[in-house]
Amino acid sequence: MSRELADHLKYYEEIGVAGVSRDPKWRSRADAPALQAPEALQALEVLDDIKTDIGAACTRCKLCTLGRSQIVFGVGNPKARLMFVGEAPGEDEDTKGEPFVGRAGQLLTKIIEAIGMTREQVYIANVIKCRPPGNRNPEPDEVAACEPFLFRQIDVIQPKVIVPLGKFAAQCLLKSMDPITRLRGRQFDYRGAVLIPTFHPAYLLRNPSAKREVWEDMKKVRSILQSEA
Repeated sequence: MSRELADHLKYYEEIGVAGVSRDPKWRSRADAPALQAPEALQALEVLDDIKTDIGAACTRCKLCTLGRSQIVFGVGNPKARLMFVGEAPGEDEDTKGEPFVGRAGQLLTKIIEAIGMTREQVYIANVIKCRPPGNRNPEPDEVAACEPFLFRQIDVIQPKVIVPLGKFAAQCLLKSMDPITRLRGRQFDYRGAVLIPTFHPAYLLRNPSAKREVWEDMKKVRSILQSEA
């Protein structure tokens, strides 16, 4: 067995994959239909316009004075069929300007690969675009200032499935105070997409036993994408 294959199998074991299927449909890319280049380019242009609207030196909330280095807008396929939404950038994201690039981001990459996709095929964003000090939860005024830009991202990308990662992102999108333990395992209609909340990868790093539940959620995501392929 090659080292690369062994590493991949280890990744899958870490997120709770108990086996694989010989069904060719299972092995196919979940977003197999090719994008029409003009459509993707147009979406990318609109996303760039949204980023410009935010501005590199946004002052809409107090986070601009609390140590953020830069805006962390979003990354990925501008017409992705699957979109992940976290709560806010952390230190690594604030430094690089890209969401989910630290340890939690590495685990998210493994989760994406486990359903036969890559980071380049999905879109990843956060509820707010600036790092809160000490990685605290975003505050209501910060969310109110920033969430309209997330909604515009969703409306441009038009994903088939949205996965909020963790309590805060799920509560924000659903306007609910229910804990993530009550929200995950369910499906919601949301802005033309199916919304499937799951645990945040950072939570999984602290609680590895929850990886099995995330895998169950991701199997639902994969099934929806394959059924609409």
